[in-house]
Amino acid sequence: MKNKAKYLIIIILMITATVASLILSIVPLEQACGGNLTDPTGCTIVQTSEYESTMGIKNAHLGLLAFPLLALFTFLEMKRPKRYQKIIINMGISIASLIAIYFLYLQFVILKAICQYCMVVDFAVLLSLLLIIFWDEKY
Repeated sequence: MKNKAKYLIIIILMITATVASLILSIVPLEQACGGNLTDPTGCTIVQTSEYESTMGIKNAHLGLLAFPLLALFTFLEMKRPKRYQKIIINMGISIASLIAIYFLYLQFVILKAICQYCMVVDFAVLLSLLLIIFWDEKY
């Protein structure tokens, strides 16, 4: 299957995004980001901003749900291709990419602070989008 390499790369990217989300979810902010609330780093500024949560749920926790699910559907598509799985993968990565672009805008333009773990997540998602757009599909 020609798409096996593509799907394997997407799985690796989703696992990477999951690990970054896990770090932001379970490691204390001072350890994960360095600095403290009186002398914050870019990561601390982003993670303590009003944008750290969506509908009361921390964005990192949402990542812990979304990225493993995308990795799972990608794995299933790699093993036994089904049209609905491909649709879920494409929609999931497309929606995640829109969110990633929004979060990049928030970091660079609004907050003027960069969270290194957020950047890992955002670029993993955007690279996945490039893969689903530009990797030629041949069944």
